[in-house]
Amino acid sequence: MASHCVMAVTPSTPLLSFLERLQETAFETFAHSNFDPKTYVDMPLKSALTVTEDAFQKLPRNANGSVPVEDLKRFIEAYFEGAGDDLVYRDPQDFVPEPEGFLPKVNHPQVRAWALQVHSLWKNLSRKISGAVKAQPDLHTLLPLPGSVVIPGSRFREVYYWDSYWVIRGLLASKMHDTAKAIVTNLISLIDKYGFVLNGARAYYTNRSQPPLLSAMIYEIYNSTGDLELVKRSLPALLKEYEFWNSDIHKLTILDDQGCTHTLNRYYAKWDKPRPESSIMDKASASNFSSVSEKQQFYRELASAAESGWDFSTRWMRNPPNFTTLATTSVIPVDLNAFLLGMELNIALFAKVTGDNSTAERFLENSDLRKKAMDSIFWNANKKQWLDYWLSSTCEEVHVWKNEHQNQNVFASNFVPLWMKPFYSGMLDRYAITSTLVATGK
Repeated sequence: MASHCVMAVTPSTPLLSFLERLQETAFETFAHSNFDPKTYVDMPLKSALTVTEDAFQKLPRNANGSVPVEDLKRFIEAYFEGAGDDLVYRDPQDFVPEPEGFLPKVNHPQVRAWALQVHSLWKNLSRKISGAVKAQPDLHTLLPLPGSVVIPGSRFREVYYWDSYWVIRGLLASKMHDTAKAIVTNLISLIDKYGFVLNGARAYYTNRSQPPLLSAMIYEIYNSTGDLELVKRSLPALLKEYEFWNSDIHKLTILDDQGCTHTLNRYYAKWDKPRPESSIMDKASASNFSSVSEKQQFYRELASAAESGWDFSTRWMRNPPNFTTLATTSVIPVDLNAFLLGMELNIALFAKVTGDNSTAERFLENSDLRKKAMDSIFWNANKKQWLDYWLSSTCEEVHVWKNEHQNQNVFASNFVPLWMKPFYSGMLDRYAITSTLVATGK
């Protein structure tokens, strides 16, 4: 079997397996419209897993397998902390109510007042990981991180990958440079341990990543602060993350209509089971499939859609809006490849400013090859945009490009290349040429 067809799977853990059983029992016991399965995989254990499992097994059961409500409530109170209790509030030291130079172009009093209200939210969202997580990691699904964190909020009680890019943009506007650098330090620690930045800082996210924007975060901080030491510390981790995204499961070779071969990348989670944070929902969706292998492939497509950050869009469905036709791993996405182009350009810049000219040259060459690949495989001259490309089979050594395999639907992701200078400059050049021709009557 070709290496890119091997069904790579990250092993689960005994803690996650148990918490999934607890989640299912809680759903059977408490079933109501606002049931949140994530709560039950976020709760830290008070005692060792073996002790907790033994107590769970001894709970009385109803005929349908559920536990009497009061018995399950007492069990959870006795053996678990609350979801999110392993994070503690942190007062960010670089926060001030109105930073000097904050949004200098915003003068309207009401708009400024609103912006400062948004700015004040950093105090509500700033956390640090409890010492208990580092002391007894086997009792938590939350992963220990070295620095302070900023969480999205609500039910999302942990750091998330591509959310952190937008968080950092906001922190830089708020002049909170130290907090922004701490986020980068946390994400680098995940690369050091797992080889890539996880979807989020939980044990159940170790099977997938998210859109690769770490280099963009570092670029924004460097552009704002000139912190060369941060760049030096970050470069080895970025090179490691780049290897992850160019591993066999993510990398594909395509032969275009001119007979040229190109390499592009896709999302591909290393998982073929229900996602622990949403196990009961995933199993319900997979019940439409009869065979084990079909269910496993569906679970992989679900997790891969989550890796894309677009969970769950008709963009990944062969027959939208039929949810069970998710086929994320069969799509070569415009946005992922644009983000990887940005990563290549950023690594080239970082290598250049730190004196590593050979790495800089290599990544400039990589970025040039990717731009050509994207223009060849994604660009649609009639629609004047880049379009996702559907694979007819995921196991071919070389995929032959066909015009009808471009996804003709319009998504915001089709325009992500315009965020990258090579495409932005190219579009300006095209606009200038067109304007000249119009002006001269040609």
